[in-house]
Amino acid sequence: MVIVVGNPANTNCLTASKSAPSIPKENFSCLTRLDHNRAKSQIALKLGVTADDVKNVIIWGNHSSTQYPDVNHAKVKLQGKEVGVYEALKDDSWLKGEFITTVQQRGAAVIKARKLSSAMSAAKAISDHVRDIWFGTPEGEFVSMGVISDGNSYGIPDDLLYSFPVVIKNKTWKFVEGLPINDFSREKMDLTAKELAEEKETAFEFLSSA
Repeated sequence: MVIVVGNPANTNCLTASKSAPSIPKENFSCLTRLDHNRAKSQIALKLGVTADDVKNVIIWGNHSSTQYPDVNHAKVKLQGKEVGVYEALKDDSWLKGEFITTVQQRGAAVIKARKLSSAMSAAKAISDHVRDIWFGTPEGEFVSMGVISDGNSYGIPDDLLYSFPVVIKNKTWKFVEGLPINDFSREKMDLTAKELAEEKETAFEFLSSA
């Protein structure tokens, strides 16, 4: 397994995979778990629960400010019952606005405030990512991971390193299939895919001229 953390993580990961064709491309992944954890934390803070009470948030796309944190399929445990996040929060304008921009720009905000990156949060996210690859995802839960887009059912072009919801079993990840995608999500997912396609083109032009 090869896990890429250094930015631009998705495109660096794709470049590494192309440069090592003897390693299966499914063995390459990049870290979007930090964004995933931040999305869980924002929901938890808003609802006054712990981040462990929130599951199945999704980070779609690039580990950049175009990423799309999606909670349409997320659940939260409230008073012992699992409830959809939209239903629990009853605040669609926050979920479609400030929540998304906060997660998208959290890294920059931390650097601005601390004059340092969020190294410990990243380290925690890397250990979460590796633990799930090694031990698998809990039953009924999925996580976000930047993986090769080939064969996905969400209309994302092949040959991009894109963050998807995945489940992991026996050290093998699989796309979570069949999640309904509304028009709002579609637009955000396509926007971040477009950015990744442009990054890929720029990187490959640079490599071919090097």
